[in-house]
Amino acid sequence: MLKSLVVVSVLAMAAYGYTRYAMRYGSGTAPDMATASEQADTLMVYKAQKRMQLLKDGVVLKEYNISLGKNPVGHKQAEGDERTPEGRYTIDWRNEQSIAHLSLHISYPNAEDKQRAAAANVEPGGNIMIHGLLNGWGGIGEWHRRWDWTNGCIAVTNEEVREIWSRVPNGTPIVIAP
Repeated sequence: MLKSLVVVSVLAMAAYGYTRYAMRYGSGTAPDMATASEQADTLMVYKAQKRMQLLKDGVVLKEYNISLGKNPVGHKQAEGDERTPEGRYTIDWRNEQSIAHLSLHISYPNAEDKQRAAAANVEPGGNIMIHGLLNGWGGIGEWHRRWDWTNGCIAVTNEEVREIWSRVPNGTPIVIAP
């Protein structure tokens, strides 16, 4: 029994150390932007179906299975509630050196979100992203979709976030539906 406990403890510490190391050094270089004809002009997220679509002129270019915040039902109300927001936002900036493999920032909170949070006397939270897997954990690939694990972000595989990065320019609207 003691031997098993020691082995589990050592493995847990090694995984933690590996994750901290991988997060510090980022995820490499971002891909180039796709040609204008291959770029999306809208993103649609359907939380209940755990699906995200890239659209151009109303036509679906690509669809992805996604993971959401650990508490996926309902609109994000406050910092730390682990919900993915619902509403209309914009992809407004991106981070090549994220703790996850690449990330595209969603413009949450908007003015309405801030007003709602102020009325409830809470902080609205922020830093909601579309991202790949945590740096160093890309090998789990599609397994991450078995559960909602983010703090409110939208997660895809590393290969998928590279494609999304190249096909979704800053300024692209994103609609997140329940």
